[in-house]
Amino acid sequence: MIVAASTADTGGRRRFLAPPRDAVAPACFAQPIYAGLRDFQDLMGAPDWPSIAALDARLALPDTHLAEQDEALLADGLHYETRIAARGRIATRADNWHDLFNALIWARYPAIKRALNGQQCRHIAAMGPGQRNRAQAALTQFDETGVIVRVRDAALLRAWDRHDWPALFVDGAGQWRNGDIAVAAVIGHALLEQALLPERLLVGKCVVVQGEDDATAVAAVAQAIVDGALLNDPLELRPLPLAGIPGWHAQQDAPFYRQAAYFRPLREGRVYPAVPGWIHALRGGTCAQPG
Repeated sequence: MIVAASTADTGGRRRFLAPPRDAVAPACFAQPIYAGLRDFQDLMGAPDWPSIAALDARLALPDTHLAEQDEALLADGLHYETRIAARGRIATRADNWHDLFNALIWARYPAIKRALNGQQCRHIAAMGPGQRNRAQAALTQFDETGVIVRVRDAALLRAWDRHDWPALFVDGAGQWRNGDIAVAAVIGHALLEQALLPERLLVGKCVVVQGEDDATAVAAVAQAIVDGALLNDPLELRPLPLAGIPGWHAQQDAPFYRQAAYFRPLREGRVYPAVPGWIHALRGGTCAQPG
C-alpha cells in the first residue's frame, strides 16, 4: 500500500528501484522515518558503500553475522530465514540499500528481528514446499513495512479505526506532538529504502501498543511475536499514511489530507483488533495475551 514512484516491471510485478548512492543527499536521513537509526548516520550518508565485512564488524550482531550473498553462500540450498536460524548467517547483497537497511534494523532492534525469524522458521517447517500461510504473510509485511505505534490512551484510535485522517492528524496534532501517540519504532526496511525518495507517500503497516515508553513497547512486541500472540494474520496490521503525521511531510494543508488515493477511506467490513495493554503487563513481569 505505497503510492507508486520509481519501479521496474518484473513479470507483472512492480519492483521499487532505489536511487544510486551518489544521488542520495545526506540530508535525506534527517527525515523522521530515520530517527531510530541516528547511530548509523555515517553508514547511510557516507559517499561510499561499506563492504559486507566492514559492516558486519561495525554492527557486531549478537549470535549472527552478515554474509555476502554470492553463489558460494547460496550453494547450501537453505531458505534465507532457515540459514539465519541454523547457521547465524544473514545473506546480504553488496552495495544494496534494501539489505543495508535490513542490517541496520538487525542492529537497532535485534529482539524484533530474532522473533520474526523464529516464527518464520516455525511456519516454514510446518508448511509444504512453496506454500505460505497467513501468518507468514503478516510476518513478512511487518518485516518489510512494519511500524510500532505507542499510544497512552487507546481511545486515540477511534479516528484511526474509522480512517478519519483529518481527525487523527489535524485535530489530533497536539497529541502527536506531546507523545500521547507516537511512532515508537520503524521496523520495515523496505519503508526506509523507499524513503530515499522523499516525495514518496509511504504507508506503514502498524502494530499498536498502549503505554508510556517506546523501548518497552518494542520489547513487548518482540515478546508477543515470540509467544505467537501477534502477527498471525495480516488483518492485525493497521495501515498508517506516514506523511500525515505532523512534521513528517513538507505540505500538510487541507487539500493534502483530501487525497483519497493516499488517505484511503475505510473499506466496508474492515475491523481492526483491540489494542492490548502489553506494556503495562510487561512492566509487571508478564506479557498479556491480546484480547
